[in-house]
Amino acid sequence: MASVGNGTEESGGGGEEENFEDAFENIPVASKMDLKCALEECSMALNLFLNNKFSEALEVLRPWSKDSMYHALGYSTILVMQAAMTFEQQDIQMGISTMKEALQTCQRFRKRSTVVESLSNLVSKQPVEQLSEEEMHAEICYAECLLQKAALTFVQDENMINFIKGGLKIRTSYQIYKECHQVLQMTQGSKSKNETYYQFEGGVKLGIGAFNLMLSLLPGRILRLLEFIGFSGNRELGLCQLREGASGSSLRAILCTFTLLVYHTYVSLILGTGEANLQEADSLLEPYLQKFPNGSIILFYAARIDILKGNFEKAQLRFQECIAAQQEWKQIHHLCYWELMWCYTFQQNWLQAYRYADLLSKESRWSKAIYVFQKAAILCMLPEDDVKRTGEDIVSLFRQVDGLKQRIAGKSIPTEKFAVRKARRYASSQPVKLILPALEMMYVWNGFAIVGRRADLTENLLVTVEKEETALQNETNHNEYYMDDVCMLQLLKGLCLKHLGRLMQAELCFSKVIQSEKQIKYDNYLVPFTLYELGLLYKQQDEREKAIRYIETAKNNYKEYSMESRLHFRIHAALDSLKVSPASTP
Repeated sequence: MASVGNGTEESGGGGEEENFEDAFENIPVASKMDLKCALEECSMALNLFLNNKFSEALEVLRPWSKDSMYHALGYSTILVMQAAMTFEQQDIQMGISTMKEALQTCQRFRKRSTVVESLSNLVSKQPVEQLSEEEMHAEICYAECLLQKAALTFVQDENMINFIKGGLKIRTSYQIYKECHQVLQMTQGSKSKNETYYQFEGGVKLGIGAFNLMLSLLPGRILRLLEFIGFSGNRELGLCQLREGASGSSLRAILCTFTLLVYHTYVSLILGTGEANLQEADSLLEPYLQKFPNGSIILFYAARIDILKGNFEKAQLRFQECIAAQQEWKQIHHLCYWELMWCYTFQQNWLQAYRYADLLSKESRWSKAIYVFQKAAILCMLPEDDVKRTGEDIVSLFRQVDGLKQRIAGKSIPTEKFAVRKARRYASSQPVKLILPALEMMYVWNGFAIVGRRADLTENLLVTVEKEETALQNETNHNEYYMDDVCMLQLLKGLCLKHLGRLMQAELCFSKVIQSEKQIKYDNYLVPFTLYELGLLYKQQDEREKAIRYIETAKNNYKEYSMESRLHFRIHAALDSLKVSPASTP
């Protein structure tokens, strides 16, 4: 997402927001647009964007969006972001058609036959050093457009042809970035570096950094397949390139920053072991908080960092500030509702958590199945009288989940599939109630790694789990889900005990799940996930060999269970942190 530029080189200060508004009101449409001028206008558009002036940013970029590569990229990037946030088919179509036009605009500035769009090009490319300054920028802009169009292609339609088309676009984009990286290395010693050169350098660092970081997260079996067709990922190189890009003053500095923030605040939690580098996230965000104190995107990340530190009360206030900061992009409100729902879940303030799940289910299109499931799951945690006061029917909500699931790139979404499967307990005429479904979903999103920073709240969760455990033990008529429920509670109890530092008790809970494997009928995800958690527990106690053995068992001995791919991502991250080469495992 390159274009909505950075503008960090422009002076900060309290009156800046007004300066940009005034500047916008007086912008004459330029009669010609060279590279330097285009970069300056995109920088102004970025400042407007980060100050919540989304429409005004688009207005700055629109007049030249068919004649300037940077305006084209900037304009289409904002529309793609909007499409990704609304998930409305109309917005997705608009994003795709605008990105097509942006690709055509960039194509006009490219040197013919320089890049990898056919097999013959792979054999006979023109020497990269022959590219002019404008052509170098055209390559990087084209690569960024291609990447974004590929992402939208995946969500637009579920047929296999689109999936393959998207994959080919990503491959072409990757090859262009590699070629541009070569240009950069060949010109490192050059004395004639100017501002536009540093802008090009920022674009290369964003692309090479994001690609390497993204590819390094992939489990070994997927990566080996991708390496066969020319992809490879180096996490340290990726992080290094993004850090260098973020510390520069190019248009892409903010995008390098956002990529790193997404990695530290989301990816490492959901697809990793839950160890986020919050110190780096804080220092990356700080200059933008100073410069854009009311910027909703900046405030959102600040609140997310507060959550990861366990400062839930402070995060709640920040999310409210973020919601109040702008009304134009309601989708940013939806991101806040999602986070607030979890904040209140961690605190077991179920009525407030329900309020935000309800808002999401009514307003956001992202995943209706998850929102309705979450709403029902949260209501399960409330006393019956409170549920009645909401006017909701839990059984009816769970029965809606199956009809709300969607497909992306021809595939069902794993968390939606999980929710659908769990909700089936309510499908029959005599429903079998789920046990602590809100806490089970919390585990799915790795929420115990977050709430675990707060001993008081973790202790409260342990009380809730143990209370349910006692109630289940006292039941005389065991239903067919009994052992599944017993094992799920043991996993949740073990997680609470682990974060409270009661490691031996946690180990006992995890071991009980593994020993009950043959008695589990439906929740076949429990054993591989518990093996992984037990491995992390041994890692925490510096029992490296034991840790590797349990994590490898989870990886190699289990197939076709709920959220398998999510666990494989986490296993990959865990083995990486234990410095086990993916190549050494089958």
